[in-house]
Parts: sequence; structure tokens; C-alpha cells
Amino acid sequence: MRILVCVKRVPAPGSRINITSDALNVDAAHLGFTTSPHEECAVEEAAQLVELHGGSVCVLTVGPAEAEEQLRYAASVGANEFVLIPNDTGHDWDPQRTSHVISEAIVALEASGEPFDLILFGNESADSGGYQIGVRVAVTLGRGVVNGIKGIEVLDNSVTASREVDGGNEVYSVPLPAVLGVKEGINLPRYPTMKGRLASKKAEITFTTIESEPGAQEKVRLHQPEEKISETEILGDGPDAASAIVDLLDELGVL
Repeated sequence: MRILVCVKRVPAPGSRINITSDALNVDAAHLGFTTSPHEECAVEEAAQLVELHGGSVCVLTVGPAEAEEQLRYAASVGANEFVLIPNDTGHDWDPQRTSHVISEAIVALEASGEPFDLILFGNESADSGGYQIGVRVAVTLGRGVVNGIKGIEVLDNSVTASREVDGGNEVYSVPLPAVLGVKEGINLPRYPTMKGRLASKKAEITFTTIESEPGAQEKVRLHQPEEKISETEILGDGPDAASAIVDLLDELGVL
């Protein structure tokens, strides 16, 4: 089977995020970047499905030239084909524009090769969390889509996808080709091996420029919440702290 995974280059989780002076973009001057965690799990899930059923994994991203780093990471854990749609504007495109260029790229990739049986997105990106791109691409391509996926089983002509809900699970049967939004926790992504890292340096990346116009959504500003500083009080050291701990527990109503 042929699987496409769409990933995004995002600031590393836990990084201190600063905003540019115009309040429209994240200041990336001192940030480390990585693959969005949901999408990292999507790459791993694709690799596992191909190991089980055979086939290939294509990974696509829209972003700056530096996003080549995320594609090479995907190569180090089992992906085979890599496409970068350059965005050198210095800021993310809006969801309409992004989904448009991804859809156009998928049509072109399928025209030059086999159709994709499965297209995987992260449930949402770690930075903007818009939940839009996968759904918009699926609608444009006329394919079934389910988000929030924590389990995938591929059958002959369909895929069974499950997601967690309050009190249990929902299970969907979607005819192939299909689009799924994968959630972090569906698997535990593997660490790249030395052989994988060496192979990733030789991976051939296709740069595909697709003309598109901005969509109707416009970013007004980014809001940085007030930073909260927590203080730690040391009650004591060793047995001498026992009385202070008892007083604190009594104050909290635990005793």
C-alpha cells in the first residue's frame, strides 16, 4: 500500500515562545524545531503499516527550507519519498491556502505514480492547533475522513479506525482511499538507528512549488499570556521537617 503523511515543522514542545514585535509571528531566533508530535506518531504508524502490509511511505510538508530537517528525520525512521512545498514568506499560510497547495501536490503525486491508499495527518499541529488542514484536504479530494484516531487496522478495501470518547471508543469503517487524523499516543515513535540516520542524509527531497492565493482567513495578532512564576518553599530537611509537613497537611484539610 502507498501511504502519504503530512507533517509540520513546529517549535520544540517546552520551548520558551516569544512573539515578534508586530505580534503576528513566533520569534524563531532562539528556538529549536521538531516535527509536530501528533504527526511524528503518524509517521511511525505509516512505517508500521508498511512493515505489516508492504508498500511505501511518502512524507510531505509545507514550510521553509529548514523543514528539510523534518523530512530527513522521517527518512531515518522508514519513510521512502519526500516532498517539500516551499513557503519562504516567514509566516504560516492560512488553512485554506495550505490545504489547497497540499491537495494540488497530492493530485500531482498520484498522477505520476500510484494513488495513495491512506493519507495521514496529525490531529492538529502543536503550534496553531487549528484542526482544519486534514479535513479540508479530504473534502477537496472527495475522500472520507475521521479525526482523533488512536487505532488503525487496514483491511482489503477499507480501514477500521478507532478513537477514544467519554466512556469508551468509537470505531469507524472507512473505504479506501481515506484520510485520517492521528492523535499522539497511537504508538511510541521509534528512535532513528545509526543506519537510518546515515541513510537520511542521502534521501532525495523533491521541492515542489505550487502557485496559490491567500484564503479568506486572516491572522489578526498573536496573544502571549502573562507568564506565571511558581515559587517553591522548602519546609525543612530530614526528620526536622516532619512537624512542618504535618502543619501544612492540616492547613490543606488532608488530616
